[in-house]
Amino acid sequence: MSSRPKVTVIGAGNVGATTAQRIAEAGLADIVLVDIVEGLPQGKALDLAEAAPVIAHDAHVIGTNDYADTAGSDIIVVTSGIPRKPGMSRDDLIATNAGIVGAVVTASAAVSPDAIIIVVTNPLDVMCHVAMKASGFPRERVLGMAGVLDSARFRTFIAQELGVSVEDTHAFVLGGHGDTMVPLSRYSTVAGVPITELLTPDRVAALEQRTANGGAEIVALLKTGSAFYAPAASAFEMVDAILGDRKRVLPCATYLKGEFGIDGVFVGVPVVLGRNGLERVFEITLTPEERVAFEKSAAAVRELVAALPD
Repeated sequence: MSSRPKVTVIGAGNVGATTAQRIAEAGLADIVLVDIVEGLPQGKALDLAEAAPVIAHDAHVIGTNDYADTAGSDIIVVTSGIPRKPGMSRDDLIATNAGIVGAVVTASAAVSPDAIIIVVTNPLDVMCHVAMKASGFPRERVLGMAGVLDSARFRTFIAQELGVSVEDTHAFVLGGHGDTMVPLSRYSTVAGVPITELLTPDRVAALEQRTANGGAEIVALLKTGSAFYAPAASAFEMVDAILGDRKRVLPCATYLKGEFGIDGVFVGVPVVLGRNGLERVFEITLTPEERVAFEKSAAAVRELVAALPD
């Protein structure tokens, strides 16, 4: 193997394959794409490898059904599980995906004991609990990709509403990855100006609502699957922050130990991401209304965790 870092992507569906593509094409790491379906990861990996001469990168991409090939990974991205269908909430996936995530994390963590795990499978916050238990890893090395995606959606809607570049929009979304997420509009800005100064309260509320329903909106349009380009881009941003030791401040699902007054549950908060994974939780002051919404979101996650099969 080369001296490049090694990233394992579990699940060769749309999210997994697109995440692998972004990582490889950026030259960030060598990729191992794993799936239970024989031939699927091998075929997608070969296809990605054959794009390398055109894109001009030298990252190695292999596909496998054997976790032995993932040994020594720096990062494990977990995308395996069943996606949502129209009319399903993320929570409807819980029992099936808990079994899948528990099994794949147990197998991959055993051969990559120093890896950092990024969970993408829904229901996201609950699957982080499953991954932490299955791996036995400390909280610094188990993170959920949700806040980056939710914030990207919020930023998209803000830019479209105001007719400005997405590069100049910044957004913060806290809480669980679901209907109870908490878009923080007064921390969401265009070139440093809070959107609450630029838009009427009802337009701000409409954008917050559309952000919370962002995944469902795409599921309803596609009818046969769920979003994958933006989730893959968001997972890639986390991988890039970790491998490059960039100390990026990104909202991620994190196991809180008293921060924000919450203990013992995975919920989305801003964190500093670097080579060790979670380097610190970035605590910000919440208004009483925001705190109530955030605590409600954490309580919703806690309820789902309690419903997990033993």
